[in-house]
Amino acid sequence: MAAKAALLEKFKNRPDENDPAMQARMAERKAIAEARAEREKEREARRQAKLAKEAREKAELEAKKEAERQAREEEERRQAELRAAEEAERAALEIAEEAARKAKRDARYAARKARGRKIG
Repeated sequence: MAAKAALLEKFKNRPDENDPAMQARMAERKAIAEARAEREKEREARRQAKLAKEAREKAELEAKKEAERQAREEEERRQAELRAAEEAERAALEIAEEAARKAKRDARYAARKARGRKIG
């Protein structure tokens, strides 16, 4: 009970809000709260700036990767076209060689036929 009475006595003896000491304490608390709020704003601004920088760097990295991927695909496409052209050229050369062999064979056959008619 004594503790309760001491607490009640402390509350009763508390200075009035208009007391200069109380006003000074309130002003000090207000200044501390304002400083805390200002630090929090600065911290949030730094965090937002960091997030923006990270997002910008990520976007730049993605753009670089995309450009590299497109360049790689373009090079692969160019190489594929080059291989296709070489293959088409090789096929055309093979067809021309086959036509030349056939023409030579036909010439031999015609010569053999021609010799056969003269004899007979």
